[in-house]
Amino acid sequence: MDDVRPFWRAVDLMLDIDHKGASHVVYLDADCLILDDLRPFLDANELAFVACYVHDPFRGRVPCGVHITRTDVVECMRRTKPPRDDVGWVLRPESTRRALALQGIQDSVQYRGAHILHDHFQHYDHVFAKIALRELRSRTDATRPVLAAAVAQWGQGPDCDVARAAVAHARAHVPEGTPGPVVQRYIERLPEIALREVRAMNLPDRPALTLREVLQTGERVREEVGRGADRPKVFGLGLPRTGTRSLRAALHLLGYDVAHYPVDRASLDALARGDGRLPLLEHYDGLADVAAVPCFRELDALHRGARFILTVREKGSWLASLEENWPTAAAPGSPCGRDDDARGAVRETRRFLREAVYGCHAFDAGRLSRVYDEHVAAVRAHFDGRPGDLLVLDIVGGEGWERLAPFLGVAAPAAPFPAEGR
Repeated sequence: MDDVRPFWRAVDLMLDIDHKGASHVVYLDADCLILDDLRPFLDANELAFVACYVHDPFRGRVPCGVHITRTDVVECMRRTKPPRDDVGWVLRPESTRRALALQGIQDSVQYRGAHILHDHFQHYDHVFAKIALRELRSRTDATRPVLAAAVAQWGQGPDCDVARAAVAHARAHVPEGTPGPVVQRYIERLPEIALREVRAMNLPDRPALTLREVLQTGERVREEVGRGADRPKVFGLGLPRTGTRSLRAALHLLGYDVAHYPVDRASLDALARGDGRLPLLEHYDGLADVAAVPCFRELDALHRGARFILTVREKGSWLASLEENWPTAAAPGSPCGRDDDARGAVRETRRFLREAVYGCHAFDAGRLSRVYDEHVAAVRAHFDGRPGDLLVLDIVGGEGWERLAPFLGVAAPAAPFPAEGR
């Protein structure tokens, strides 16, 4: 499909495709170049949805462009019809429908990195259109500073000049608070707007793209990310609502592809055995959520040299946040109304982790307060005398790159430290 407008129509066409019994679909944007063999991961993956981290020349390492979606979710997306006058729907029709379809199946998005180039080697008018759209999509408290940090890192040259012009144009012609239908019309006109604005800039012609340029860029990006098979695993040991989602996002920005709350059957079986041998660790750099808590000692024994991060939080604030989110953690039903084995794994995983970590299903502040204290004490005691292996991090209290990056021996990125799910 090429240049289908409006976006929701492109999504409708995408979802109408008959995949003839396939287990998963890989949705690949035309502006992506995959330089890794993804087949081993695809063969092993059971998750309902995985978003791949890619390298974008304007934003660095971001999760976009390549999505791995299970076909039962695709079917549910096909039957889900969000309101088409909503600005969020206008800007992100695919992710809006997917979020609704994933309810009760996999509420926590899984991310995985790969050697993928996104938005490299583009025509100038394509740069303009995509960056203008990025400005429109970056108007929340969470996304606005991310775009600002990216813009601050842009250098000199035609691509960056076009990108800056696109941001300015979108802000001038579609100010924040613009109604959804007006935003939709602007998006539909972006290709012609981009051509007109770029021609007015009188830029030099772009040289023809060569395979050598592609391969050299790919190697440079691989070196920047610094991924390696011999790099130690990383495990987050914080209880939910202590900044675990922010930790996961931060680790991904640093190039560590950690799983977050796995709900596949193989992971549930490993958790039930209690031996720490989760099959997904063959394809991920670690775990960044409560799944590591019941078996952190076993994970430590299995992965010598691994780094462990205990996220903590002021206990009163933690209890209040936990209580507020406790009802939603009981595996809501899916809008598709199906009850297959995948949804059963979600419910069983949540039930198992509640019993293994908290020892209860009903919220009890006194009991959970003791659980918090005992867990923090147990982790500290286990790693006593090993300061290089454990970092205690208060993300909610404001700690971030200045402590995490040195602990892992990497440079902090320019992007602000993530703030998710607090």
